Amino acid sequence: MTPEGIMTKHLPEDNNESLDAEDRVSKLSKKVYEQELYRLQTELGQLQEWVRSTGQRVVIVFEGRDAAGKGGTLKRITQYLNPRVARIIALPSPTERQRTEWYFQRYIEHLPAAGEIVFFDRSWYNRAGVERVMEFCTDEEYRRFLHQAPIFERMLVEEGIALRKYWFSVSLDEQERRFQSRLHDPLRRWKLSPMDVESIKRWEAYSRAKDEMFVHTDIPEAPWFVVEAGDKRRARINMIAHLLTTLPYSEVEPTLVKLPKRPPSQGYQRPGKEHFSYVPDHAATLTP
Repeated sequence: MTPEGIMTKHLPEDNNESLDAEDRVSKLSKKVYEQELYRLQTELGQLQEWVRSTGQRVVIVFEGRDAAGKGGTLKRITQYLNPRVARIIALPSPTERQRTEWYFQRYIEHLPAAGEIVFFDRSWYNRAGVERVMEFCTDEEYRRFLHQAPIFERMLVEEGIALRKYWFSVSLDEQERRFQSRLHDPLRRWKLSPMDVESIKRWEAYSRAKDEMFVHTDIPEAPWFVVEAGDKRRARINMIAHLLTTLPYSEVEPTLVKLPKRPPSQGYQRPGKEHFSYVPDHAATLTP
Protein backbone atom coordinates (compact mmCIF):
# COMPACT_ATOMS: atom_id res chain seq x y z
CA MET A 1 0.00 0.00 0.00
CA THR A 2 1.34 3.42 -0.93
CA PRO A 3 1.89 5.67 2.13
CA GLU A 4 -0.22 8.80 2.04
CA GLY A 5 1.69 11.70 0.56
CA ILE A 6 4.35 9.75 -1.28
CA MET A 7 3.06 11.04 -4.63
CA THR A 8 2.93 14.66 -3.50
CA LYS A 9 4.77 16.93 -5.97
CA HIS A 10 3.15 20.32 -5.50
CA LEU A 11 6.03 21.97 -3.66
CA PRO A 12 8.69 23.77 -5.70
CA GLU A 13 12.30 22.72 -5.45
CA ASP A 14 14.56 24.64 -3.12
CA ASN A 15 16.88 26.68 -5.31
CA ASN A 16 19.70 25.95 -2.90
CA GLU A 17 19.28 22.21 -3.28
CA SER A 18 18.46 21.57 -6.91
CA LEU A 19 20.42 21.46 -10.13
CA ASP A 20 19.38 23.58 -13.10
CA ALA A 21 19.55 21.94 -16.50
CA GLU A 22 22.88 23.57 -17.37
CA ASP A 23 24.36 22.48 -14.02
CA ARG A 24 23.43 18.81 -14.31
CA VAL A 25 26.35 16.41 -14.59
CA SER A 26 26.43 13.05 -16.31
CA LYS A 27 26.34 9.99 -14.09
CA LEU A 28 29.73 8.55 -13.27
CA SER A 29 30.28 5.28 -15.11
CA LYS A 30 30.31 2.10 -13.05
CA LYS A 31 33.80 1.15 -14.21
CA VAL A 32 35.36 4.51 -13.32
CA TYR A 33 33.41 4.57 -10.05
CA GLU A 34 34.54 1.12 -8.92
CA GLN A 35 38.19 1.77 -9.82
CA GLU A 36 38.31 5.06 -7.92
CA LEU A 37 36.29 3.69 -5.00
CA TYR A 38 38.81 0.86 -4.60
CA ARG A 39 41.67 3.36 -4.56
CA LEU A 40 39.92 5.58 -2.03
CA GLN A 41 39.03 2.63 0.20
CA THR A 42 42.71 1.68 0.19
CA GLU A 43 43.51 5.23 1.32
CA LEU A 44 40.85 4.97 4.03
CA GLY A 45 42.64 1.88 5.31
CA GLN A 46 45.83 3.93 5.58
CA LEU A 47 43.91 6.70 7.31
CA GLN A 48 42.57 4.18 9.80
CA GLU A 49 46.05 2.88 10.62
CA TRP A 50 47.33 6.44 11.05
CA VAL A 51 44.48 7.24 13.45
CA ARG A 52 45.03 4.04 15.40
CA SER A 53 48.82 4.33 15.64
CA THR A 54 48.95 8.04 16.47
CA GLY A 55 45.99 8.14 18.86
CA GLN A 56 44.06 10.66 16.79
CA ARG A 57 40.34 11.22 17.44
CA VAL A 58 38.07 11.86 14.48
CA VAL A 59 34.35 12.71 14.35
CA ILE A 60 32.51 12.85 11.02
CA VAL A 61 28.93 14.13 10.94
CA PHE A 62 26.58 13.03 8.16
CA GLU A 63 23.49 15.18 7.69
CA GLY A 64 21.20 16.06 4.80
CA ARG A 65 17.93 15.36 3.09
CA ASP A 66 16.20 12.02 3.53
CA ALA A 67 17.27 9.61 0.76
CA ALA A 68 20.24 11.83 -0.13
CA GLY A 69 22.67 8.91 0.07
CA LYS A 70 24.22 9.27 3.52
CA GLY A 71 23.81 5.60 4.40
CA GLY A 72 25.21 4.34 1.10
CA THR A 73 28.27 6.55 1.46
CA LEU A 74 28.83 5.41 5.03
CA LYS A 75 28.58 1.79 3.91
CA ARG A 76 31.33 2.30 1.32
CA ILE A 77 33.55 4.20 3.73
CA THR A 78 33.42 1.58 6.47
CA GLN A 79 33.23 -1.50 4.23
CA TYR A 80 36.85 -2.54 4.84
CA LEU A 81 37.58 -0.68 8.07
CA ASN A 82 38.09 -2.29 11.46
CA PRO A 83 34.87 -1.85 13.49
CA ARG A 84 37.01 -1.60 16.62
CA VAL A 85 38.58 1.55 15.19
CA ALA A 86 35.79 3.04 13.04
CA ARG A 87 32.19 2.83 14.19
CA ILE A 88 28.87 4.28 13.04
CA ILE A 89 26.53 5.90 15.56
CA ALA A 90 22.86 6.11 14.54
CA LEU A 91 20.88 6.91 17.65
CA PRO A 92 17.16 6.20 18.01
CA SER A 93 14.66 8.67 19.42
CA PRO A 94 15.62 9.77 22.95
CA THR A 95 14.13 7.98 25.93
CA GLU A 96 12.05 9.77 28.52
CA ARG A 97 15.11 10.03 30.75
CA GLN A 98 17.29 11.37 27.94
CA ARG A 99 14.72 14.06 27.22
CA THR A 100 15.45 15.47 30.68
CA GLU A 101 19.24 15.53 30.12
CA TRP A 102 21.34 18.28 28.61
CA TYR A 103 20.66 17.94 24.89
CA PHE A 104 24.26 17.11 23.89
CA GLN A 105 24.72 14.62 26.72
CA ARG A 106 23.74 11.43 24.89
CA TYR A 107 26.04 12.29 21.99
CA ILE A 108 29.04 12.94 24.23
CA GLU A 109 29.16 9.33 25.44
CA HIS A 110 29.77 8.20 21.84
CA LEU A 111 32.69 10.52 21.14
CA PRO A 112 35.94 8.75 20.19
CA ALA A 113 38.78 7.82 22.48
CA ALA A 114 42.37 7.86 21.23
CA GLY A 115 42.79 5.94 17.98
CA GLU A 116 39.10 5.94 17.03
CA ILE A 117 36.92 7.32 14.22
CA VAL A 118 33.23 7.93 14.89
CA PHE A 119 30.70 8.49 12.11
CA PHE A 120 27.43 10.08 13.21
CA ASP A 121 24.63 8.99 10.89
CA ARG A 122 22.62 12.04 11.86
CA SER A 123 23.75 13.79 14.97
CA TRP A 124 22.98 16.57 17.41
CA TYR A 125 21.71 18.47 14.36
CA ASN A 126 18.43 16.59 14.67
CA ARG A 127 17.35 19.50 16.83
CA ALA A 128 17.94 22.01 14.03
CA GLY A 129 16.20 19.82 11.46
CA VAL A 130 13.51 17.27 12.19
CA GLU A 131 12.84 18.45 15.74
CA ARG A 132 12.43 22.04 14.59
CA VAL A 133 10.26 21.24 11.56
CA MET A 134 8.11 18.62 13.29
CA GLU A 135 7.81 20.76 16.44
CA PHE A 136 9.37 18.11 18.66
CA CYS A 137 11.21 20.86 20.54
CA THR A 138 10.19 24.27 21.83
CA ASP A 139 11.34 27.56 20.33
CA GLU A 140 13.43 28.12 23.43
CA GLU A 141 15.16 24.72 23.07
CA TYR A 142 15.79 25.40 19.40
CA ARG A 143 17.32 28.84 19.99
CA ARG A 144 19.43 27.45 22.81
CA PHE A 145 20.73 24.77 20.46
CA LEU A 146 21.73 27.29 17.79
CA HIS A 147 23.64 29.20 20.48
CA GLN A 148 25.28 26.17 22.10
CA ALA A 149 26.15 24.05 19.05
CA PRO A 150 29.05 26.27 17.88
CA ILE A 151 30.35 26.44 21.46
CA PHE A 152 30.11 22.66 21.80
CA GLU A 153 31.93 22.09 18.53
CA ARG A 154 34.68 24.59 19.36
CA MET A 155 35.21 22.66 22.59
CA LEU A 156 35.61 19.43 20.61
CA VAL A 157 38.13 21.02 18.27
CA GLU A 158 40.05 22.65 21.14
CA GLU A 159 40.20 19.22 22.78
CA GLY A 160 42.04 17.95 19.70
CA ILE A 161 39.18 16.12 18.00
CA ALA A 162 39.14 16.41 14.20
CA LEU A 163 35.52 17.32 13.42
CA ARG A 164 34.15 17.16 9.87
CA LYS A 165 30.55 17.98 8.89
CA TYR A 166 28.92 16.96 5.60
CA TRP A 167 25.52 17.94 4.27
CA PHE A 168 24.14 15.70 1.49
CA SER A 169 21.98 17.74 -0.88
CA VAL A 170 19.41 16.31 -3.30
CA SER A 171 16.58 17.84 -5.33
CA LEU A 172 12.93 17.28 -4.51
CA ASP A 173 12.33 15.29 -7.71
CA GLU A 174 15.33 13.02 -7.12
CA GLN A 175 14.34 12.48 -3.50
CA GLU A 176 10.85 11.41 -4.51
CA ARG A 177 12.22 9.10 -7.20
CA ARG A 178 14.33 7.37 -4.55
CA PHE A 179 11.35 7.12 -2.21
CA GLN A 180 9.38 5.46 -5.01
CA SER A 181 12.24 3.04 -5.59
CA ARG A 182 12.28 2.11 -1.91
CA LEU A 183 8.52 1.70 -1.86
CA HIS A 184 8.66 -1.02 -4.51
CA ASP A 185 11.83 -2.75 -3.30
CA PRO A 186 11.15 -5.33 -0.53
CA LEU A 187 14.82 -5.22 0.50
CA ARG A 188 14.80 -1.47 1.12
CA ARG A 189 11.19 -0.78 2.05
CA TRP A 190 12.20 -0.52 5.70
CA LYS A 191 14.01 2.71 4.81
CA LEU A 192 10.72 4.42 3.98
CA SER A 193 9.11 5.77 7.14
CA PRO A 194 6.21 8.11 7.93
CA MET A 195 8.87 10.74 8.68
CA ASP A 196 10.08 10.42 5.08
CA VAL A 197 6.58 11.15 3.83
CA GLU A 198 6.51 14.26 6.01
CA SER A 199 9.81 15.36 4.51
CA ILE A 200 8.03 15.61 1.14
CA LYS A 201 5.11 17.56 2.56
CA ARG A 202 7.44 19.92 4.45
CA TRP A 203 10.20 20.36 1.88
CA GLU A 204 10.29 24.15 2.15
CA ALA A 205 10.20 24.06 5.95
CA TYR A 206 13.24 21.76 5.97
CA SER A 207 14.97 24.08 3.49
CA ARG A 208 14.44 27.09 5.74
CA ALA A 209 15.58 25.14 8.79
CA LYS A 210 18.75 24.04 6.99
CA ASP A 211 19.52 27.60 5.87
CA GLU A 212 19.16 28.96 9.39
CA MET A 213 21.22 26.10 10.80
CA PHE A 214 24.06 26.96 8.40
CA VAL A 215 23.96 30.62 9.39
CA HIS A 216 24.60 29.75 13.03
CA THR A 217 26.81 26.63 12.79
CA ASP A 218 28.98 27.05 9.69
CA ILE A 219 31.95 28.20 11.74
CA PRO A 220 35.65 28.41 10.79
CA GLU A 221 36.59 25.76 13.38
CA ALA A 222 34.01 23.31 12.02
CA PRO A 223 32.64 24.37 8.62
CA TRP A 224 29.90 22.61 6.68
CA PHE A 225 30.79 20.88 3.42
CA VAL A 226 27.92 20.34 0.98
CA VAL A 227 27.87 17.17 -1.12
CA GLU A 228 25.79 17.38 -4.30
CA ALA A 229 24.14 13.94 -4.21
CA GLY A 230 22.01 13.80 -7.36
CA ASP A 231 24.35 11.06 -8.61
CA LYS A 232 25.09 8.62 -5.79
CA ARG A 233 28.33 7.32 -7.27
CA ARG A 234 29.72 10.80 -7.83
CA ALA A 235 28.62 11.90 -4.36
CA ARG A 236 30.39 8.99 -2.66
CA ILE A 237 33.61 9.53 -4.58
CA ASN A 238 33.58 13.29 -4.01
CA MET A 239 32.85 13.05 -0.31
CA ILE A 240 35.49 10.40 0.44
CA ALA A 241 38.14 12.15 -1.64
CA HIS A 242 37.45 15.44 0.15
CA LEU A 243 37.55 13.84 3.60
CA LEU A 244 40.97 12.37 2.88
CA THR A 245 42.33 15.78 1.87
CA THR A 246 41.25 17.33 5.18
CA LEU A 247 43.23 14.98 7.44
CA PRO A 248 47.06 15.02 7.60
CA TYR A 249 47.42 11.23 7.60
CA SER A 250 50.47 9.38 6.35
CA GLU A 251 51.17 5.78 5.49
CA VAL A 252 52.01 3.65 8.52
CA GLU A 253 54.36 0.75 8.00
CA PRO A 254 52.32 -2.38 8.73
CA THR A 255 53.46 -4.90 11.30
CA LEU A 256 54.53 -7.98 9.41
CA VAL A 257 52.93 -11.19 10.63
CA LYS A 258 54.73 -14.47 10.09
CA LEU A 259 52.64 -17.60 10.18
CA PRO A 260 54.19 -20.33 12.35
CA LYS A 261 54.69 -23.88 11.18
CA ARG A 262 51.83 -26.16 12.10
CA PRO A 263 52.88 -28.40 15.02
CA PRO A 264 52.79 -32.18 14.62
CA SER A 265 49.57 -34.00 15.41
CA GLN A 266 49.00 -35.16 18.97
CA GLY A 267 46.62 -37.90 17.93
CA TYR A 268 43.38 -35.90 17.87
CA GLN A 269 40.55 -37.47 15.86
CA ARG A 270 37.50 -35.49 14.83
CA PRO A 271 34.15 -36.97 15.95
CA GLY A 272 31.86 -38.28 13.22
CA LYS A 273 29.40 -35.97 11.52
CA GLU A 274 26.47 -37.92 12.93
CA HIS A 275 27.15 -36.30 16.31
CA PHE A 276 26.41 -32.79 15.03
CA SER A 277 23.48 -30.89 13.53
CA TYR A 278 24.52 -29.46 10.16
CA VAL A 279 22.88 -26.74 8.11
CA PRO A 280 21.06 -28.35 5.13
CA ASP A 281 22.80 -27.95 1.76
CA HIS A 282 20.31 -25.54 0.25
CA ALA A 283 22.87 -24.57 -2.40
CA ALA A 284 22.67 -28.07 -3.84
CA THR A 285 19.01 -27.51 -4.74
CA LEU A 286 19.78 -24.51 -6.92
CA THR A 287 19.73 -24.85 -10.69
CA PRO A 288 23.00 -23.81 -12.38
